[in-house]
Amino acid sequence: MTAVIRIFVGLAFAFFGAVKFVITEFEVTEFVKFGFPDSPVIVYLVGLLEFCAGLMLMLGLGARLAALGLTIVMAGAILTAGLTVGGPFHLGVAPVLLMLNLYLLWAGSGSLAIDGRLAATEGSRPERLAA
Repeated sequence: MTAVIRIFVGLAFAFFGAVKFVITEFEVTEFVKFGFPDSPVIVYLVGLLEFCAGLMLMLGLGARLAALGLTIVMAGAILTAGLTVGGPFHLGVAPVLLMLNLYLLWAGSGSLAIDGRLAATEGSRPERLAA
């Protein structure tokens, strides 16, 4: 079940991150409503974090690190967009994504993850003797 949650959350964030690069001007306008400066830089940075962390979750590569970054992004979204604009997305979907990322922080990658394969590879390496 953890793998399903990880992949779902990864897909959602990869999509939301990519959107910020496609409709940047709209996103900048929205970010200004949330109290951010009128600059595409913050939109690009958030989009890059969401997209890369989403890919990491889908692959199960550094899943806890990706979930930590996305937890911070979702907390920020709730405290800015949620409190200034509200609505079902900012006060409905964002808290659910926050909780799912907190779960992934606790549970890790689950099955079908590169993290598990890397850990297995590390465990199968012979120890080197110190000279």
